Amino acid sequence: MPLELPRIQALCFDVDGTLSDTDDLYKEKVRRFFPPFLFGNPDHAARRFVMWAEAPGNALLGLADTLGIDDEMVAVIDWLSRHRHHSAKKFLLVPGVDEMLAQLKGIYPMSVVSARDEKGTMRFLEQFDLVKYFDAIVTGLSAKHTKPYPDPILFAAKKMGVKPEGCLMIGDTTVDMRAGKSAGAQTVGVLCGFGEKAELLRFGADLILETTSDLAKELIRD
Repeated sequence: MPLELPRIQALCFDVDGTLSDTDDLYKEKVRRFFPPFLFGNPDHAARRFVMWAEAPGNALLGLADTLGIDDEMVAVIDWLSRHRHHSAKKFLLVPGVDEMLAQLKGIYPMSVVSARDEKGTMRFLEQFDLVKYFDAIVTGLSAKHTKPYPDPILFAAKKMGVKPEGCLMIGDTTVDMRAGKSAGAQTVGVLCGFGEKAELLRFGADLILETTSDLAKELIRD
């Protein structure tokens, strides 16, 4: 279903796979371990492996949905997100993100809503001079629980001075979609990260974009 544009008062952005583009680099590094004679689609297999390694919550949530233990798995994901070590990996910016944020700055208050630790989040934002675009930066320990609980979005909404249902959560995983829906927000799933269209839609994405940089043209209509 299309976005209800009049409802949108503020934007919440995930980081890994949404603003930061490192997934393809890791996929190419591990692809050689997925030979075509064993895997019909080596690119897809390598991508799913990277998803398991870098975003275990996304993969676990899909498994939990299949087994019917969603609530229990959400608690496990929350614990893992808070306690796992985030590597000091090299950051890349999703192409066009800087320009998109510049277009939307001043039209909507914007926040980062990431499960990553504060140090890693700030290092990425400062590397690409993105801090200036955001009114709130919410990381893995900012709220009582992290995504897929709604707490980080509720926290960001309060910081931005809007109601949670007025937020638009933009992310690349089912964890982002579930957090957004739990908070009463609308959601946009982007395909430049870990998620795939079918699973993002299944977990409630209101709109699917090929890349985060396409967001401005969806929100700014002549």
